[in-house]
Amino acid sequence: MKSLTMLLLAVSAPFASAVEWYPSKYGADDTLGAINNLSPKKVMQAAKLVTTGKSYRLGVETGPTSPAYPPRSYSMTVLQLDDGTGTPLGINKATGNDDLMNLWMGIGSQIDGLGHMGINHTYYNGNHASDFVTPKGLTKLSIDKLPPIVSRGVLLDMTKHYGQNPLPEGTAINSGEIKAVAKKNGTEIESGDVVLLHTGWLNVMDADPSRFMNGQPGLGLDGARYLAASGVVAVGADNWALEVIPAENPDHAFPVHPELLAKNGVYILENMDTRELAADGVTEFLFVLGQPRFVGAVQAVINPVAIR
Repeated sequence: MKSLTMLLLAVSAPFASAVEWYPSKYGADDTLGAINNLSPKKVMQAAKLVTTGKSYRLGVETGPTSPAYPPRSYSMTVLQLDDGTGTPLGINKATGNDDLMNLWMGIGSQIDGLGHMGINHTYYNGNHASDFVTPKGLTKLSIDKLPPIVSRGVLLDMTKHYGQNPLPEGTAINSGEIKAVAKKNGTEIESGDVVLLHTGWLNVMDADPSRFMNGQPGLGLDGARYLAASGVVAVGADNWALEVIPAENPDHAFPVHPELLAKNGVYILENMDTRELAADGVTEFLFVLGQPRFVGAVQAVINPVAIR
């Protein structure tokens, strides 16, 4: 009997571990994840951080030469081309141009929604791909369903902590480093925060685009779990995938993505331009993001604003 019990436990163990992360702590039917930690009170507290009125754009320029995870690309066509000829409209002689964009949403500065990465075809809150993923868009967990993300932003300058700028490829940022920098800054990470990591990696994009995409310093698995347990809404960095590459475990493929998105409902912000914030020594600020409402979108190109 004992051996049979052990056999049954061994067989059932994989299934038990597979579902330990859902249903979500925000409810079995929740589709917003850690955005539930936002509130009007949090916005009012964050607004009090504005003391100089200086604004910082966190999005990078996005164009046809932007480094991107293959096969992602960008293409623009200007239509109704105004080349100085043709017949203007009306007696006021109005003229103009339109443009047609053909691009992947996951290029440049971007937000990863909860439908972006999962575990074995299961996504946030136990949603299976077969139930919400269609060729014409997601029917759940899509970017257009998100409210604006307005909250306290926290910048952790890892280049100062390590004394290197940029940090080398493969540098993993985990809970020990996060706690140390936050303590030095006098900023306790709180529920509802948006945390940004400054690694100096965007300078590599400008100097050597091929190196930029071949590895990066970034968030480690322990660091992701620590931030998720702290109740943060989103985590971002000045690199193309947030997490450390190569991964800490060479057998893992992008382990931080499903840890944050699928298991914890925490959003990911990639290619955040934190250079000016870091140069000014900013450690906390008002974070404002009104992401585009493309129906069914998995991701979106964004340009958040930091105000201090």
